[in-house]
Amino acid sequence: MKLQLHTTYGGRNWDEQFTQTVLFTPGETENRVVNLYPEIEFQTLEGFGGAITDSAAYIYSLMNDAQKRKLMETYFSPDRMNYQMVRIPIDSCDFSVEQYEAWTESGALNFDRVEKYILPMLRDAESAAGRKLPLLLAPWSPPAHMKTNGQRHQGGKLLPEYRAHYAEYLCRYIEEYQKRGFLVRALSLQNEPKAVQTWDSCVYTAAEEKAFLRDFLRPALEKHGLTGLEIYLWDHNKERVYEWMRDIIDDDTDAIVTGAAFHWYSGDHFEALDLCRLRFPDKKLILSESCIEFSKFDADDHFGAASIFAHEMLGDLNHGICFFGDWNLLLDEEGGPNYVGNYCLAPFLFDTKIKQLQPQLLQQYMEHFSRTLTPGSVRIGMSRYAEGVEVTAWKRPDRSLALVLLNKGEEEAPVVVRLHDQEASLLLIPRSISSAVIE
Repeated sequence: MKLQLHTTYGGRNWDEQFTQTVLFTPGETENRVVNLYPEIEFQTLEGFGGAITDSAAYIYSLMNDAQKRKLMETYFSPDRMNYQMVRIPIDSCDFSVEQYEAWTESGALNFDRVEKYILPMLRDAESAAGRKLPLLLAPWSPPAHMKTNGQRHQGGKLLPEYRAHYAEYLCRYIEEYQKRGFLVRALSLQNEPKAVQTWDSCVYTAAEEKAFLRDFLRPALEKHGLTGLEIYLWDHNKERVYEWMRDIIDDDTDAIVTGAAFHWYSGDHFEALDLCRLRFPDKKLILSESCIEFSKFDADDHFGAASIFAHEMLGDLNHGICFFGDWNLLLDEEGGPNYVGNYCLAPFLFDTKIKQLQPQLLQQYMEHFSRTLTPGSVRIGMSRYAEGVEVTAWKRPDRSLALVLLNKGEEEAPVVVRLHDQEASLLLIPRSISSAVIE
């Protein structure tokens, strides 16, 4: 057997990479070991993806054709990051150039804003992928007139008398995508249902979301022939994902709930995912949104951002997710545009002043995952010798084994990979991420 290791290291200079091949030999090493147990299997990976927001698509519209091709081929071509699914907001969100909604007083949906920026970028993504891309649609707010506060932002709730109308609105929104030839696979009930934001937001309790799903959305989906749609609960920070599933899933709702979506902004809470898998083993867990927020992290600390993000990806993968979704695919040099100034990092930034596309270190870290852990891979049993060496291990559809290894520390980390009484010795250099394939 042989192990091929690809490593990215360094800080601001993210061109520092190397590849090495290591042969396995018989051995009985006990220290500094990462054990692999391919006979122990967990969840199957559906893949990785990101979001096409109004902001991302607007910046995309400013780029030239060569820059657009580079961006799309990096994300969606099968031999690069191989993104599998795209998340798109229903109407505006914080990462929109301005607020908008498709609702009109006549009852017809006005899709002009979606057509202007989002759909051209989505079509190019599908062209690069060479296939239809499944979509996850997520609302940040119902239309303003349907809410208690009469506006899209600052929270508010869905008025009870508009629950049937809103369920109809969501179904018709999905159908607008379908009419244009797109594949809508999944719907989130509400982005961040506990957040009162200065941008588009709407608050639900678990009981309110359950009632809306059971009594209004389900009948609307049946009426429109959309019962095959995947439905995801929560779509908020993972510290409460177990509680939301516990309080909503019962005999009345079990059949229409595919699983739970969650975000990462409140910390690790990997144990919450364990609780979900223990109580609801047949439900999917997906990370639907994650990003490095400049309000919390130093925009100039490229290694810090990339390593924190990789830690999150490793933890979520090791605790049961089947899909990991990044947030904006593209932003400008400030981490926007964002109509409320809530800026963040994206794997690619486009400097609108000098018209230059700038891949970030974060992009290379993410590619270690999405290029190595192919769709259909199954997570396998493993153990590692130290907290400072983070590892995830998978069996790919071709039966090869794939690993991603993170060394955030300032010192070298020796590792002996053990498999069936065979060993391969590696040296993880400081501040590095590595991906490995064992054949």
